[in-house]
Amino acid sequence: MISDLHLGKASDLLRRADIREPLLEEIARCDRLVVLGDGLELRDQPQRAALDTAGECFADFGRALGPDGVVVIVAGNHDHGLIAGWIDNRLVAEPSGFLGLEQYVEPADAGPLARALAERCAPARVRLAYPGLWLRDDVYAIHGHYADLHSKVPTIERIAAGAMARFAVAMPEHGAGPDDYEAALAPIYAWMHALTQRHDRAVMSAGAERSARTWVALAGEGRKRHPLRTLALGGGFTVAVAGLNALGLGPLDRRLTGAALRSGYLHGMREVVARLDVRARHVIWGHTHRAGPFPHDDRAEWATHAGGELINTGSWTYQPHFLSAEPGASPYWPGTAVLVEEATPPRLLRLLNDRGHAELRGPA
Repeated sequence: MISDLHLGKASDLLRRADIREPLLEEIARCDRLVVLGDGLELRDQPQRAALDTAGECFADFGRALGPDGVVVIVAGNHDHGLIAGWIDNRLVAEPSGFLGLEQYVEPADAGPLARALAERCAPARVRLAYPGLWLRDDVYAIHGHYADLHSKVPTIERIAAGAMARFAVAMPEHGAGPDDYEAALAPIYAWMHALTQRHDRAVMSAGAERSARTWVALAGEGRKRHPLRTLALGGGFTVAVAGLNALGLGPLDRRLTGAALRSGYLHGMREVVARLDVRARHVIWGHTHRAGPFPHDDRAEWATHAGGELINTGSWTYQPHFLSAEPGASPYWPGTAVLVEEATPPRLLRLLNDRGHAELRGPA
């Protein structure tokens, strides 16, 4: 299982054949590949261009799996457009409430882009699943973008989601369903999607990238070249977050640390699992690009309400502002996957830990 490929984004890695090699070797040993959301970057490019950037990668997935293999594509927030048309078509004929924890959709019913991806994946079969899927009776997988409604990290998307939940949508504290989350988040995604289809510049994802860089600077991680500027930004940041909390858009964390970034998103995902009442021993998610848990992590942060464990798939994007100088030392180091076998606990695979910055950057 892999997540957050963001194929079509300037920082994606899996469009490169040399980077795909170790992943394809692992896929060839499996009978199913799950792309757990944000496989495509639909905020940097319109849908009509997505197949050109992602097609060869998905073709390799299909060849590695062979005719008996299956590729399951789960939509995330950056490629919500893969499933949005199917949801909207159902809403024309029936009220909301039809989404459960696992809904399979055939590519022909999802839309032209899903159909085209299925053709590229031949000879393997393709299915879409949303918002997640059960891999075993004790293993549930979901992209994790619903966590943006509860995360304590004050990103732009979190603030927008908080405003929707505060002023437009009544989010149940108990007994929530996927449709409750869709009601708050899908309008945000639809606006971003519509802008990308009509705009000739990648404004949505570029804004998110600048936000990430700013957060890292404020947290004092990565580049530390402007301590006075960071101090000044930090003062304004804490005042702004206090104001957002006063408006009822929180709780948002004013701490400027890497630990706050990790724990804030884990808090959000634990809340999602609790409100959806996912009673799985293992809940796999992506979205944050931060793989884990690792031996040095506090396992209590990764525990669910039902005594299960959260496992994050990490990403396949090269974001040097999040990374350590030493290959593999950062939990944000790209190239992670989760292997789910029949009887053993899911385990993280780190497939690019031997690749340094020069190799990940690629040719100039």
